[in-house]
Amino acid sequence: MARPLRFRYSPTHWSEQRVRQKILQPLRSNIGARAVAPRFEIGGNWETHRFEMKNGDLALFARNGEEAYWMGNTETPSSLWRTDKFGWREVPYHVSRWTQRELLATLHEEDPWLADYPHLSWYFLPVFMSKDGRDATRAFFREHAAGFPDAGRRETTRYVEDLLATGALDEYRHVMSGKLGTSSHVDRVRMSAAVGEFIAAKILVDASYDVEPEIEVTTGHSLDFRATDDETNVLVEVTRPQPPTNRAAAGPVAAVRDTAETKTDGQLARHGGGAVLFVDCSSFRDDAWNAVRGERPEVHHRPAVVYRARPNGRVEGYRKGSVPLELESALEFVD
Repeated sequence: MARPLRFRYSPTHWSEQRVRQKILQPLRSNIGARAVAPRFEIGGNWETHRFEMKNGDLALFARNGEEAYWMGNTETPSSLWRTDKFGWREVPYHVSRWTQRELLATLHEEDPWLADYPHLSWYFLPVFMSKDGRDATRAFFREHAAGFPDAGRRETTRYVEDLLATGALDEYRHVMSGKLGTSSHVDRVRMSAAVGEFIAAKILVDASYDVEPEIEVTTGHSLDFRATDDETNVLVEVTRPQPPTNRAAAGPVAAVRDTAETKTDGQLARHGGGAVLFVDCSSFRDDAWNAVRGERPEVHHRPAVVYRARPNGRVEGYRKGSVPLELESALEFVD
């Protein structure tokens, strides 16, 4: 699977003529590229180029007298093949800001409805405009309601927008947006599991915890989050059972038990305890969740929180064991 968009860095001088010979001409021959005027000014001492391809691909290039940066969701010219790659926070501010403005304008031109969600558009830009995943990732929000059942795209997108508007995950944009993936088809199960991590983050943020994702532990793997405040430092691992209609389990209670058991026999068992297991049932419809809510099955791990979030912001669930997190302000407990 391709990765989210990053910059390629060339630490050499690029003249106008070299750009035409080494970038535009090869792309024009291979995929019908044309140079068009950039839509925004960059500022500083940078010169900019925008290349559009017949197949809808886009590439951007910024240069000054000493270095240059390339970003595109198209083939990379051979003159830039052996260049290093850098993230959005690792390049000069003028370059990053200009690139984002160019890509966001294109995104909202192609999918105008996303313009109503500026934080989500910005956060997922590295996958919304990626080479292979741009159609699938947008379709997941547009046509699959971000994995929520019995819900529309507007309310589910607003739910994720509200979390991202807090800025709590800004520092982790590359790793978290990349969880949505850049495959060419909608993998609803995998993408819904990615949204499950955002739901978990929202619960923790709404409960006034700071969150940090992808915490490496001594067993050589990572747990999903560290939740902290002045008195708390707790690791959280998230699992998301598939809806019963999508799996072989006998029903929703079995779905919760089986999925949680897989997680606890794997990562959490190797970790040796101490982490809180979040079991996210947000893919469950009302009847399936009501069965889980009524029986409150064990999940082979303590402490654990089993819950379902709805895009209107309501979250309800139950606990198993002594959970070292104060979540009452974010989650309605039924236990």
